[in-house]
Amino acid sequence: MTHSTFDFENAAGRQLSGVLERGDGPVRAWAVFAHCFTCDKTSLAATRVSRALAGQGIGVLRFDFTGLGESEGDFGRGLSGDVQDVVCAAQAMAAAGLTPQLLVGHSFGGAAVLAAAGSLESVKAVAVIGAPFDAEHVLTHVGPALDDVAHGRRVPVEIGGRAFELGADFVEDLRSHNQAARIASLGRALLVLHSPVDEIVSIDNASGIFLAARHPKSFVSLDQANHLLTRQVDSDYAAAMIVAWAGRYIDPVANAVEPPLQGVRVEETGAGKFQVRVVTPSTTFLADEPASVGGLDSGPTPYELLSAGLGACTAMTCRLYAERKGWPLERVVVEVGHTARTASGPDRFVRKIAFQGDLDEAQHVRLLEIADRCPVHRTLTESATVETQRLPDDRPDAGVKTCVEDHLHRMEAVCADGDDG
Repeated sequence: MTHSTFDFENAAGRQLSGVLERGDGPVRAWAVFAHCFTCDKTSLAATRVSRALAGQGIGVLRFDFTGLGESEGDFGRGLSGDVQDVVCAAQAMAAAGLTPQLLVGHSFGGAAVLAAAGSLESVKAVAVIGAPFDAEHVLTHVGPALDDVAHGRRVPVEIGGRAFELGADFVEDLRSHNQAARIASLGRALLVLHSPVDEIVSIDNASGIFLAARHPKSFVSLDQANHLLTRQVDSDYAAAMIVAWAGRYIDPVANAVEPPLQGVRVEETGAGKFQVRVVTPSTTFLADEPASVGGLDSGPTPYELLSAGLGACTAMTCRLYAERKGWPLERVVVEVGHTARTASGPDRFVRKIAFQGDLDEAQHVRLLEIADRCPVHRTLTESATVETQRLPDDRPDAGVKTCVEDHLHRMEAVCADGDDG
């Protein structure tokens, strides 16, 4: 199972935080999961159902609605805001080559996907878990605080033990939606999953949705499950039912595209004692240790990779500088050796460089000076920090694109600085 950050913008330009779940095998289809009211993408239902779907070949984006979890913006825009977020999520996935064919919504997220499906041509099927029949249902859990609130004013409310601020605009938005008409004109295959003992959203809501919908439609009873699906056996069962049902309506992905990778992913292969698979946005290779220390000698060692990074950055930086100067540099060859630290000294890298081409001595000397200023050289010799976080929900400081752009900017800066000398 792999997880990667997938952030995107909502209709107002706010950054929304998402996580792509992908199983170990090929992805047969992509889906969007919408979480329950006031929850976020880390809820048990969102996490467990998404991962169970991914494990069975349906890759899933679970994300935080605006103003919740790690997403920017203000919470309390009503159903309309959540619908926009679902549409933006699906459009961002399509732009990344991961076009979703399935929408899955839990509780109020179910109302959101029912309303959003009509705006997404790629969506062929919709599954709702414990969803309310109408958007106003959520007001039964808000209490009387919003009964007479003046227009434009927001008041504090408590929902599920958490404090929020909502206003008359929230109530007006909920009452503006005709979910019955939407469900009747859905035009997609619909699966309704609901527990007969759900005390938050009663089973009558499932009946309303099912009766309003037209075929193809199906119903699955989540016997003994609570509303939040806190038992894993219930979320796994729901996911299994969704996969089995959706297979009749979605088209298998041809030439499945890998999800965007944030940084470099390293995972054990299970072969040998040390062998790992290194996955970058452009390639995949093995890293290992020598047979003399128990490895399979099937790939470069960690320090060989580190040395390679120094050598590659050196060659690229010198190339960029020579081109900026218009010098006839034909080829750069870099050899890097590493000696481990000892009691009397730190780790030592020895870098040997050959510059091929019709260069004079002054140009050779200048390129050697530029080599000492390449970004990786500076990282190794100056200062760097390593921040450790847990996968999958903790966000790295920057994605691949940002890291690559930053590295190019740093090489450009080295070359620009060099022009002064």
